[in-house]
Amino acid sequence: MKLNYDILILGAGASGLMCAAQLAEKTDLKIALVEGNSRPALKLKASGGGKCNLTNVNVDENHFLGDETLVHTALNVFPQKALLDYFHNGGLRPVIRKEQYYFCPKSSDEVISILLGKSRGADLLLGTKILSVSGNDPFKVTTDKGVFTAKKVVVATGGASYKELGASDIGLQIAQEYGIRTVPFSPALVGLTLQPKEFWMKELSGISFPARIRVGTKLLEEDLLFAHKGISGPVVLSASLYWFKGEIEIDFCPDLDLQKLLSEKKLLSTALPLPKRFTKVFLDSIALEDKPCNRLNNEEREKLLQLQAYKMAPSGNFGLSKAEVCRGGVASEEIDPITMESKKVQGLYFIGECVDVTGELGGYNFQWAFSSAVVCSTAIQNLYKS
Repeated sequence: MKLNYDILILGAGASGLMCAAQLAEKTDLKIALVEGNSRPALKLKASGGGKCNLTNVNVDENHFLGDETLVHTALNVFPQKALLDYFHNGGLRPVIRKEQYYFCPKSSDEVISILLGKSRGADLLLGTKILSVSGNDPFKVTTDKGVFTAKKVVVATGGASYKELGASDIGLQIAQEYGIRTVPFSPALVGLTLQPKEFWMKELSGISFPARIRVGTKLLEEDLLFAHKGISGPVVLSASLYWFKGEIEIDFCPDLDLQKLLSEKKLLSTALPLPKRFTKVFLDSIALEDKPCNRLNNEEREKLLQLQAYKMAPSGNFGLSKAEVCRGGVASEEIDPITMESKKVQGLYFIGECVDVTGELGGYNFQWAFSSAVVCSTAIQNLYKS
């Protein structure tokens, strides 16, 4: 086993593999990927129901929580089209679902296989737990299998969600050892729990339909799912990224013309284009009788407006164990957006989810992982060209 390298990449997930693939193909540097799990890219493999939502039809910085300059720079260097072309050249033909999500047609293994194939020139040190990083020029990476040295270290260790897949906050620990500011990890893309006032929603577990949620200035639309613990589904997961505390506003029927509905002679529960089970429980929750729409008085009409502007304050979220990703990471102002290198420590880079950039649900986080990896690998290649 070699102990000395030009580049050590810590973590063999989406960002780490992409970084290794780029460097292995385009340089003669001695590179190793250090991964604590016995297999690479476990989170990538499990994502999207095993079919990996690679990216989205609409990708820009507006779909991310994080520094706009950092995100914009990465997406400019390696945009959605470049990502699709990259995997297309490797033989992958992504399919579009719901007119916006790019998925692997068969399984996530298609993406993993391409990345592993292109990074074949790098050593893959699996089952090697990272304990610490110290020094500089060379860096010393201490693991449970010994100490490795490198001229440059790329931290691609991901976030703290999915602990069963080996996730940890080792990336933040490494940054903190060098005096680099970090933002603690917290759950994101996660279901939201309920205050007692909204416990009526627990009766609706399993029901799902399209809805719109407003969180601050963000307006998100997708399916909402009622769960035993609270509310979930794609629209709630994306909304959770922007919710810290206070109220959110839910439109349970975004395409409904409420004024037209009020002229109907049918009962509310029949006229509303929603699951009847939801409608009946919702009407009970706002103390509104299920009666013909055209017989509602002014006070009852005011109550019904809540259908499209229901305000609620979640009590919290489902926690890290249920979160798709994490908010937080190495603070954006600590990283050079042109290189992904630490501004304080030359030769130390941070990419992917361990950086304080998080995308909405829908392929944005993999896009960020791949884009930030290409920014980093390109910067390193340029150093060795000059």
